[in-house]
Amino acid sequence: MKLHNYFRSSASFRVRIALALKGLNYEYHAVHLAKGEQFQDAFTQLNSDALVPMLDIDGLRLTQSMAIIEYLDETHPTPALLPKDAAGRARVRALSQAIACEIHPINNLRILKYLSGTLKLDEDTKNTWYRHWVSLGLQAFEKQLAHSPAGAFCHGDTPSMADCVLVPQIFNAQRFKVELGGFTRTMAVFEACMALPAFQQAQPSACPDFEP
Repeated sequence: MKLHNYFRSSASFRVRIALALKGLNYEYHAVHLAKGEQFQDAFTQLNSDALVPMLDIDGLRLTQSMAIIEYLDETHPTPALLPKDAAGRARVRALSQAIACEIHPINNLRILKYLSGTLKLDEDTKNTWYRHWVSLGLQAFEKQLAHSPAGAFCHGDTPSMADCVLVPQIFNAQRFKVELGGFTRTMAVFEACMALPAFQQAQPSACPDFEP
């Protein structure tokens, strides 16, 4: 099992968490997005999307972080990252998509590079863009958590796919100095996650290609 990955990629981070929670070993293949290595022929021949993560399992090449996580959950069902009941699965998927589909796409590396490179926005303006959309998205996420039964994690008292998606977003929000003080439930879930070894070993600073 080979994970093509970039230490700072939120989507890659999600998959690293899922692999760690399930205790699955893998080969780490670094693809440096900031240097454009995802566009080199050696990688695009494997993945025409030129995106990470990509999980290669004996020639089966899986892309898109949540699809990879669901594949891992179906093929290695313990511990489960999606609830057994249909309503619970729908809720976990909705929480995951609230970040992966609503917050992350307009704030990922290629969008930020377009803002600063093509549109010539200065650093402060670009970061203001980032903080605005992350704050707006986390406000909605906080309300979703508040309307659910109490639990240490996004859905109950065990980590789910939603936690795999939330933690990388908080890491990025902290890096861009987003004000997180008002997101009480969200940050309590984040702290519960980061108390677990699986989340600690998956974080960017634990990656072999980490750069401060």
